[in-house]
Amino acid sequence: MDLDTNSTAHLLSISAFARRVGLTPSALRFYDDCGVLRPARVDTTTGYRFYRPDQDIRARLLRSLRAAGLPLAEVTVVLDGDEDEARAVLERHRNTVRDRTRTADATIEAVLRSLSGDGTRARSGAGAGAGAGAGAGDEAGAVTVVRLGGVELASAFRQVVPAAGQDPEHPELGCVLVEIEDGEVRLVATDRYRLSTRVLRPVGAVEGPARRLPLAAGSLPGIGAWAARCAAVTIEAGPDGATLHETAGTASRELPVSAVLFPAYREMLSALTPARYRLIVNRTALLDAVNDCGETPAIVLRLGEDEVAVSLPDGSRATALPAVCPGERPPPIGFDPAVLAPALEASVGPDVLLEIASVTEPVVVRSADQGSFTTLVMPVGLGAPAF
Repeated sequence: MDLDTNSTAHLLSISAFARRVGLTPSALRFYDDCGVLRPARVDTTTGYRFYRPDQDIRARLLRSLRAAGLPLAEVTVVLDGDEDEARAVLERHRNTVRDRTRTADATIEAVLRSLSGDGTRARSGAGAGAGAGAGAGDEAGAVTVVRLGGVELASAFRQVVPAAGQDPEHPELGCVLVEIEDGEVRLVATDRYRLSTRVLRPVGAVEGPARRLPLAAGSLPGIGAWAARCAAVTIEAGPDGATLHETAGTASRELPVSAVLFPAYREMLSALTPARYRLIVNRTALLDAVNDCGETPAIVLRLGEDEVAVSLPDGSRATALPAVCPGERPPPIGFDPAVLAPALEASVGPDVLLEIASVTEPVVVRSADQGSFTTLVMPVGLGAPAF
């Protein structure tokens, strides 16, 4: 609907409302897409969301329930169902949390008893690739410098690397693109059947020109493990290569820059059809249901009013999961479990949102807990179309 000055004078912008209720703007956008917390108004020209001050009651309750680990499908029951349903959901979740706590406590206690007490720990190798770095001492061209949290960079590698390809005939798909541009660092990988992106916010300003660094994916888990032990790391990239330095130390790792042309992923993203259907479901439960189908080239998701059924194409090995499916229902949609499962594993948080345009177009997989990470997964039908 259109907005004018008078109609928005009493409303809060998404940033102001986010600060008021203790949620991030990306979480609010996610909850809008899920139909759990709709804004009061949306500007049809800019897409900006606005909220009423009295919506903070629902938003704060939503935040509290999520902090308690309640799956989103059950949060909607507490928010919108009757009191008996809400009480049953909360009691069941409390019992689940207690069981998990007892199991975790027993596991930790057992591990603590097994420690030798002499302070020693088994250590893995520090990882290969140490050296001065190809970008060091380059006076011929400008150098790009960007600082990142070590753990954040390691996490981004962990999430994005699984989407890289392994086809020797397409070496460009065996890379993770690290794109330094517009004050942010974007990591991208694709094997043509899925595409993962993660955006990182630098620590401080980016120095130097924009850079596109295709990095050999196979080397990145080891580099990520090294970066995770650093409070902060610095990427220095020049025309001839790039190096990752420990910001507060002297250690470094050479980044494996590859001389390939990475696919034009931005064009593909801009051509995506807007989502027509949405599914919100517990991420771990969906992953377990996919894995329970066993070794198979395809599994099928069938969306109902308040559940999703995961099964083999013939309907066997079916598992029904509580879910939120706002709006109309799509036809059954097929996925290669070898593609969908890694996308779910790489996501974070208790719930996942699948945005579906059609049963033959890429499906967007994302979560409220980390709006900076997105995966596109290609459905399968009679064939297995690629991006």
